[in-house]
Amino acid sequence: MSERSAPPGGLALVQSLVNTLDVETGGDTLDTAEGRAPFGLTEDTADSARELRESLRATLLAHAGHPPHRAVTPLGDLLAGAPLVVTVDTTDGSAALAPVDDGPLVSRIAAAVAEAVTAGTWNRLKACEAADCHWAYYDRSPAGRGRWCSMQVCGARAKMRRYRAKGA
Repeated sequence: MSERSAPPGGLALVQSLVNTLDVETGGDTLDTAEGRAPFGLTEDTADSARELRESLRATLLAHAGHPPHRAVTPLGDLLAGAPLVVTVDTTDGSAALAPVDDGPLVSRIAAAVAEAVTAGTWNRLKACEAADCHWAYYDRSPAGRGRWCSMQVCGARAKMRRYRAKGA
């Protein structure tokens, strides 16, 4: 839904996974082999990816100050068992967490979250406030207080609803 630019680093993977479900239409790209392919998923692993997706969405809603959209497995519980290793770059000595052998999706997501936490960008990945959207977006606003994936679409709809509710 959003016209915003991609988030930095591994957050693009997180955003991409969350946005595999169009909340408004119910369309789920994880229902097709083509939609699962970018994540290295099979039909058998799609359900666990959906669980991870909805836990991520709940966390991104919390980043934006909104309650969870429904009861989900806590994200920390899903990421706790992700096999990660510390990698060290021999040229500059920098270190990072990485999935073991480019591991399963949960490991790649855990590594992306760790990278974003370290970079200070994790809390800027949010889910749109609109209940019929909840699209993941990276908040680039100076104060980090963005509320909608698109001011032109979801923001405009919310403002129009408030205007009409006032009876004006």
